[in-house]
Order: sequence, then structure tokens, then C-alpha cells
Amino acid sequence: MDKVWIIAKRELSSFFDSLVAYLILVAFLGFTGFFTWLQGSDVFFRKQADLLAFFETAKWTLFFFIPAITMRMLAEEKKTGTIELLLTKDVSDRQVVLGKYLGCLLLVIIALLFTIPYYLTVSRLGNIDHGATLSGYLGLVFLSSAYIGIGLFASSITNNQIVAFILALVIGICFQFIFDMLSNGTTGFLGELFNTLSINNHFDSIKRGVLDSKDLIYFFSISAIGIFFAELSIKNR
Repeated sequence: MDKVWIIAKRELSSFFDSLVAYLILVAFLGFTGFFTWLQGSDVFFRKQADLLAFFETAKWTLFFFIPAITMRMLAEEKKTGTIELLLTKDVSDRQVVLGKYLGCLLLVIIALLFTIPYYLTVSRLGNIDHGATLSGYLGLVFLSSAYIGIGLFASSITNNQIVAFILALVIGICFQFIFDMLSNGTTGFLGELFNTLSINNHFDSIKRGVLDSKDLIYFFSISAIGIFFAELSIKNR
């Protein structure tokens, strides 16, 4: 675990040593802040003391931002040849992938921590449901973990960052849109299957304050599968 943590800190430091982390944080706070407070079904338009507008906006923002974070994780290492140098160290393929996964997840958590003032402000405006709000934040963390697993897999099978970004988006679109659309137009076993595979259904359940084991297993499974196939790709290399 110490080696995983060392790699995670290395990746997190690399984000802040460049402009990547700062651009991601500014853009994330800008998008979520604008649609939470100023535009569309914002807090004042809804006239309810909750952060549902923020959670919905953050879901779509992370959908695009996480592939941008993960696209260089393994693709750039393979392109420059530093992946071979890294693997000559006393670390396993799994530790490398887990370290990069944790580094990306920590960056997302830091971005979410910067939105705590949203919660404090809304709690002053009315009687906010603290449990549902905490559940919504946990839902964003689980959602991000799944997207990071997908992004790492996409980054592991190519040495081109743009290809990794597009591939992660395409896979994400399947979980975000395609399965959701198919579940609405299909009945029976297939309809239930597509409904289970839809990432929206699981996130919306957590966002409403319902922590169900099937939702947690779903997000954990996507993360684990992405990490497993990323590790397998490195081993095959």
C-alpha cells in the first residue's frame, strides 16, 4: 500500500506542477457554480434548500473532465517509454495502476472539497437535508471512481492521449446515454439488464439520499473491471 500511495502522490504532484490541476479546478468550479447559482434550474429558481442542481451539473462536468485527467496516465508513459522505467522499480503492474487511479481520485475529491462553500451557503438559506447532501457528494465520488477506471483502461490500450480521451468518452456514453435509452425502450429481461447497466439510475438513487448496496457494488465493479483490464494491458505489453 505504501508503494501505491507513493505513486498516487507522484501523480497528484505532477498535476499541480503543471497547469492541469489548476485548469481543471477553475473550469469545474466555474461550470458548476454558474449552473448551480445563475442559470437554468438553479438554487434560486427551484426555491429549495438543496444541492440537486449542483449534483446534476457536476455529473456532466465530471463526465468530460475525468477523461481529460486520465488520458495521459498510461498513454503518455507508454509513448515516452517511462512505463518501462517505472516497471523496473520494485512495484507490480497492479500497484502502478492503483497508484494512478488513487492520484486521479484524489484530484477529483480536492475539486469537490472546493465546493463546500456551496453547501454552507445553501444551509444558511433554508433547512437543508444534510444526509441527502452527504449522500450526493458520495455519489459523485463513486461516479468519478467508475469514470477513472474506464479512463485508465482507455489510456492503457493506446499511446495516444487524444485516442484515449475519445475512447473513454465513447465508453462513458454507453453507460451514460445508450443503456439509459435502451432501458426505456425495452421490456423484460433486456430492459432490466439495460436498466442495471445505466449509470444514471444508480447515481440518481444515491443523489436522492438512498445508499443501496446494489448501487455501491455497481460502481465498485466498474472501477475494478477498468483497473483489472488496465493492469492486463500493461502485462501484455
